[in-house]
Amino acid sequence: MVVTGDGEGVVGHAGTGLLVEVADAVGLTAALGQRPSSRRQRRSRHDPGEVLRDVAVMLADGGHCLSDLAVLRHQPELFSAVASHATAWRTLDAVAGDDFGVDGLRAARPAARKVVWDRAGVPLVDAMVIVDVDATHVTAHSDKHRAAGTYKGGYGFYPLLSFVDHGDGTGEPLAGVLRPGNAGSNTVIDHDDVLALLVDQLPVDPTRVPTLVRVDSAGASHGFVDALRDADLMFSVGFPLDQRVRDAVVALPAVAWVHARRHDGDVRDGQLGQVPVGIVAVGVVVVGAAGGGHGAAVSPAAPPPTSLAVG
Repeated sequence: MVVTGDGEGVVGHAGTGLLVEVADAVGLTAALGQRPSSRRQRRSRHDPGEVLRDVAVMLADGGHCLSDLAVLRHQPELFSAVASHATAWRTLDAVAGDDFGVDGLRAARPAARKVVWDRAGVPLVDAMVIVDVDATHVTAHSDKHRAAGTYKGGYGFYPLLSFVDHGDGTGEPLAGVLRPGNAGSNTVIDHDDVLALLVDQLPVDPTRVPTLVRVDSAGASHGFVDALRDADLMFSVGFPLDQRVRDAVVALPAVAWVHARRHDGDVRDGQLGQVPVGIVAVGVVVVGAAGGGHGAAVSPAAPPPTSLAVG
């Protein structure tokens, strides 16, 4: 093996070229370029879909701004003709200029994801599609638009994101809502918005393919749980287990408990599950619901828990 930095035919970012080929192969590039003719404000030799694809590839390659497109543009043998900064800016400005632009981007992604899932298989974990919804802090080192102080003492943004869990430590981004750093945690409207977006991004029908949405205590609200039920989604929601919840769980009659079971049907040793035979209102979440909407699981042999998952 010979390692060289100046030989003929040597290219950088060769792996990034695979992203371009994948986007083209699964139809993402073509879908991104499906714009009304009125959107093309001036003639250009660069298709909007290819421009948007190249911007996405640049970001995936570690770029931070449009000028980083130069990394791709300087290797035409690998990336073909890449749009200039001005052309890329005009394309992004046109997309951001009206609602169709954003909606068009959103519509392009599930179509491409369906092609990938059809070829590679639906990413099932325990025979389910598992989607995690959580917020994360993104630090801003300057006074950027909508940056604000966070409850952790930082400064930046607090987007709410959703990812498909592949079960191997990797995730597949579905949808997200951009929020300022001072956005709240138990914000029902933000969680509902993300839920609507992620459902649209799924290329499978949740009524046919079991789909579980997991969220921590930030999503523990009546409004969000109701929205999950209305969407025919299974869910797992964590929330603080205060004394009111403990008292309500302990007060359940013996007939309300059965052995908790794993996903394969085996009994979990020392754990019981609550049969949804009635309604037990606790704090911000309904733990038991007639019709089997919600349920709770605790381990009597374990120390008193500090949180409870419902689903």
